[in-house]
Order: sequence, then C-alpha cells, then structure tokens
Amino acid sequence: MKESLILRFLYETMPGRMALKLLVCPGISRMAGDFLSSGASRCLVPYYIRKHKISMKDVEVPPGGFPSFNAFFTRKRKREQGVFSEGCLLSPCDGLLSRVEIGEDTVFRIKNTEFSLKDLLKDDGLAARFQDGTAFIFRLTPADYHHYCYAASGRLLSGRKIPGKLHCVRPVALRNTPVFVQNSRAYQVMETDAFGTLVQMEVGALLVGKIKNDSRRGKGDCVHAGEEKGHFEFGGSTILLLAGKGAVHFRSVLYERQIASEEMPVRMGEVIGSAGMKGIAEEYLWKKENG
Repeated sequence: MKESLILRFLYETMPGRMALKLLVCPGISRMAGDFLSSGASRCLVPYYIRKHKISMKDVEVPPGGFPSFNAFFTRKRKREQGVFSEGCLLSPCDGLLSRVEIGEDTVFRIKNTEFSLKDLLKDDGLAARFQDGTAFIFRLTPADYHHYCYAASGRLLSGRKIPGKLHCVRPVALRNTPVFVQNSRAYQVMETDAFGTLVQMEVGALLVGKIKNDSRRGKGDCVHAGEEKGHFEFGGSTILLLAGKGAVHFRSVLYERQIASEEMPVRMGEVIGSAGMKGIAEEYLWKKENG
C-alpha cells in the first residue's frame, strides 16, 4: 500500500507533528465528524467509490441515495444470518488478518511498533490470562465493509472503553508512534464453551475514529457467532481477538492467501479457526496435501 505524502508530512516532519497535535484534538475530530455526517459531504461518495474500487453489489442503498459520506461509509450489506457450529471462530470483519503468538514478555511487534498487552488492556490480571495465547489482528482498509460481528458464541463477562489520542494506523504512522496504545479503543471479555475466555477489541483511528457498538448488550448477556456487534464510522480500522493458550486451531489453509505484508485477506463471518479435534484434523490434512 502506498503511503500518502500527507501522512509522511504529519508523522515524519517537525511541522507535520505540530499539525498532528491539532488534528488529534477532540474538537477537530468533532468538526470532521459533523462535516462527514452533513449533506455537504455526499459529494465525496462517488469519488471514494472510484478511488477504492468499492463494489456496490449487495449494498443497501436508501431511496434517493446516501444522505452523507458517513451514511455511505456505514452502509449495510444485504446478507443472511449464517448458522455456525459452536466450535467455529469467525472473522469478525472484512479485512487483512495477521496472527501473533503472545510471548513471555507479552509485548507485540506489529508494523515495526512494540506495545504491551497490559497497556493495551489496562488490566494486568486480564493480560496475564493470555500468556502464551494468540492475538488475531484484523486491519480494515478504506474499501472494506465497516460493520463487524461477534467472532464466537458466549456470555459477556465485562466491557471497557478506553479513551485515547486518535492516530492513523497506516504503516507510516506506526514507525514513530505506539498507535495501538494511544488510540481510543473498546473491548468485551466473553466466556465461551469452545474457546474459553476471549477478548474482542475495536480500535479507533485518525480524526473521527468512532466505534459504534450496540449498547443494548452488557454483562451477563449471551451473544452468538456472526451476530452484529457494531460498526466503525470513518476513521476506525482495527479489530483484535485475544485467545488463550491452545484455545484455537488456526485454519492453515488461510496462509495460502498471504500477501507481501504477510497479512491474509478474510471476509466477515468466514471461519478462521476451530476448537478440539476438528481443528487438529483439518490442519493435519492441509499440511499433508501441501507438503
């Protein structure tokens, strides 16, 4: 992905970093959000579709078209709710997936930036539960569908919102700023029969970066794999799943899709892993067929 000159200016020059301090202020973010939700912004929609080659097939278009850019960005797709096995772990969104093993020091290195799981969660005890576990990181691109679903079925144990400075999650930003630590984020902890304890987290980004989760769900509620969890308004772009040691058997066949960055394109609702002997058998067969 080519990095824009504007992002290079903001993150790699002194004047740019001074301008960035203004851009990440809540007031500027609100102004950007107000414009993108106004009728004046609808003129941006055709350009955005052409620039990012977005397919409008199966998109629910309101009568008279989208009233604003944000209405387009948060568009809904025509789809039927799938029925999934309790032992399936789903991709919660469309995007590019990377898989990271959580080591002893519980520090990730993603796009040349290191950050602590404790800083990410702001909960030392919860972070310790994922020692030697796995993190699944989904990066949504501008062309992706920005609604997301629950990755597994289970009962919600807790939820948390962490305010933060909104920074872009593009690679140029990650070289100079610990983006995932500083960005606003929200996560829920759920207990599942198939995978034990899971954390599903959404991360905001530059300017608007709004995370819009369904506020009707809370502690003690049961959720189902594939059920819509929420959506990002313009600027939001990353989802993380944390699983404990040995909880998930990853679908090795997904590695066939790896691109230059070693990320794997996935679609919302696609099975990315499973629990128990089913997952082990699937991985064995894939390795046998592929040498």
